[in-house]
Amino acid sequence: MARKDRSSPTEPKRRRSFIGRLFYWGAVMAVWGLIFAVVFFAIFARDLPDTSSLYEVDRQPSITYLDRSGSLIAVRGSQMAPPVDLDALPDYVPAAFVAIEDRRYWVHPGFDPIGMSRAMASNLKAGRVVQGGSTITQQLAKNLFLTPDQNLKRKVQELMLAVWLEMKFTKKEILALYLNRVYFGAGAYGIEAAAQRYFDKPAEELTVGEAALLAGLLKAPSRYSPVSESERAATRATVVLNSMVETGIITDAQRDAAVAEPVRVSRTLASQHAQYFIDWLDKQVRGMVGEQTEDLIVETTLDLAIQTDAERAVRRILDRDKNKGVEQAALVALDGDGRVRAMIGGASYPDSQFNRATEARRQAGSAWKPFVYLAALEAGYTPETRVVDEPVTIGGWSPRNYSGRFAGEMTLAQAVAQSTNTVAAAVADQVGRSNVANVASRLGISGPISQSPSMALGAVEVSPLEMAQAFDAFANGGRKVKAWGISRIRTNRGQVIFEHGPAEGAQVIHNPSLYYLNQMLRGVVTGGTGRAAAISGRDIAGKTGTTSDYKDAWFVGYTGGFTAAVWVGKDDNTAMSRVSGGGAPAAIWATFMQSALPRLAVQSIPNGPALPEGWIPPDPVGDALGQVEDPYAQQDTGVLDEDGMPTFAGPAPVQEAPKVAPPKPEVERKPDTLFY
Repeated sequence: MARKDRSSPTEPKRRRSFIGRLFYWGAVMAVWGLIFAVVFFAIFARDLPDTSSLYEVDRQPSITYLDRSGSLIAVRGSQMAPPVDLDALPDYVPAAFVAIEDRRYWVHPGFDPIGMSRAMASNLKAGRVVQGGSTITQQLAKNLFLTPDQNLKRKVQELMLAVWLEMKFTKKEILALYLNRVYFGAGAYGIEAAAQRYFDKPAEELTVGEAALLAGLLKAPSRYSPVSESERAATRATVVLNSMVETGIITDAQRDAAVAEPVRVSRTLASQHAQYFIDWLDKQVRGMVGEQTEDLIVETTLDLAIQTDAERAVRRILDRDKNKGVEQAALVALDGDGRVRAMIGGASYPDSQFNRATEARRQAGSAWKPFVYLAALEAGYTPETRVVDEPVTIGGWSPRNYSGRFAGEMTLAQAVAQSTNTVAAAVADQVGRSNVANVASRLGISGPISQSPSMALGAVEVSPLEMAQAFDAFANGGRKVKAWGISRIRTNRGQVIFEHGPAEGAQVIHNPSLYYLNQMLRGVVTGGTGRAAAISGRDIAGKTGTTSDYKDAWFVGYTGGFTAAVWVGKDDNTAMSRVSGGGAPAAIWATFMQSALPRLAVQSIPNGPALPEGWIPPDPVGDALGQVEDPYAQQDTGVLDEDGMPTFAGPAPVQEAPKVAPPKPEVERKPDTLFY
């Protein structure tokens, strides 16, 4: 039999070995992987940002705010400083950032596969993002060229740019770029600006502890701010110090020394005075100057010393009365021309930036009644006009007094001092609620004003700023004011962009109405619901306000040419525990004024325009400081009210005057509203 030809087509081919197959398919996969990588990176590189902007800085100009004497209040916007030379810094400063942000910085090619894998494993285990895998180079690429969007495309572009940076610059140059461009919070960009902003010193003088604190900020500048979150910032700085020990940058002894030495934040930044005021102005400034490329300086009306007095007073009384449910407060103080001298927008700016002084609208309660009584005085009432405290029903609505009782016949002055609700409702109904609304609008209440009967008792939503500017007309002789806080805006080269002109408010209250009203509102303080606001030797007038169920409490008071409005309550509009306007608000007002008034050249409350010829005041005015008998003083009953203050009854001696009684009740019904 002939031997079969080995080359015959029916003979099977020899199969490749395992190594051969592995090599073959490896080559195939490599080729396809290369093709995929080229296509993948070509797609993502197609719209990479222009890297020629590497050294350009795009920032909003900074705005420096000064108080009326030139003291620094705040700096808003970006603050940048000349780039710092890495060699000029102590070794531990850049090393602190490497230790906490990117330990393998000096050896990776721009991205760290080990760090990325470790971060991915940690995040999968936790079920959420708990650790990032970006290197310092990647963070720099993102800060310089990319948006903060978290998606695959941006992450790939970040990686590509990081590799490009590593190819173009040395590690030292990249680290220097990073430290000079990264954001440290509080408007500071770069290590030099951060050192100046937080510690009032150049970066080359930073201590180990200060370097650790700044390095710890980068994870979340707001969350770890040494200004508003000092404890959290200290904890984070300790983590950085431990990392510095683990990487051999500092010794255990150096870490212990850094922990033991307290880090002192800049006094200007730490104080954070008047931040609600600055927020209020910042919107105005940016609207006034438009697109501006130069840094600006804004000279304001604020007085930092008086602002500090206000902050201390609010903090003291809020701490005292927190067991009564007093959670928030607002205060606005104006001089006679409407300049804002102090503003408090809440209990804590770091906790809540909502400005209750300008943005919150709360019911005014009996702090509204001066508008009712001014309308009555302009209609012919006098402080001696006889009125009757008795049940009254208007349009099916029956107001009631806080005491639950009716005192019968009294003078208008006594009704004001004791904040008698039935009289206020009846008087407003008689003179016309539209006239009351017109008076309030004329004095500076800009919001909508209800025409319902309960409007007479303050069922109207107002802001503390509106109330302060309305009462300011009582303090300055009857002139209307509009609260303002910007005196001048100039560039840092001295060019004046805006300057506030002289305040010339129109005369909106005339005599004898202004004279009468001031006398009656003095009685609120000397013998009425606002006795807690009395200050010995000072000519003080004002009005308390408390709304239904104790949801809001007010005291708005003034002396000659200086007015302050105080509100307390809760943000969720729930009730406090029997807190009235004569309690916490009056206490805040008096505490603030006792400190502030010695700093001001205030006089007695002015009588205002010339009184009518031949007009004789119905009472001995004296020197307006209570050195003569007050004709509207009340008689002490020996009974204490809800704030532990004595209650008073009358009537006091009065001159003969026409009697104007409120309308009789149409329908007897249960009282349903408490405003006093």
